[in-house]
Amino acid sequence: MNKILLHIEGFAILSLSLYVYSYNQFSWVLFVILLLAPDISMLGYILNNKVGAVLYNIFHTYSLSIGVVICGLLLSSQTVLAIGIIWTAHIGMDRMIGYGLKYPTDFKDTHLNHV
Repeated sequence: MNKILLHIEGFAILSLSLYVYSYNQFSWVLFVILLLAPDISMLGYILNNKVGAVLYNIFHTYSLSIGVVICGLLLSSQTVLAIGIIWTAHIGMDRMIGYGLKYPTDFKDTHLNHV
């Protein structure tokens, strides 16, 4: 049941991000270009599983993406706000399809399940 709730939560975050992004009439080209950008953090796995998991988890926590959204609002920067929303949408999308935060044992070991 908890796993299902986390998938629903991811869907809700993704949906809300898409709504807010659309409401602000930001560029959909920018959205498509940056949507998978947080996955660059997977390059840490080239070094080893521990570094990979740490980097992946840093770029896949809502705290940082929401922090970027808040910075965009405080600085009245539409670009920073758009990047934060895209980043948040990416994390929501990942959670919705079952990708969670990584354990240092293996890339496939996540807090949601074994992918």
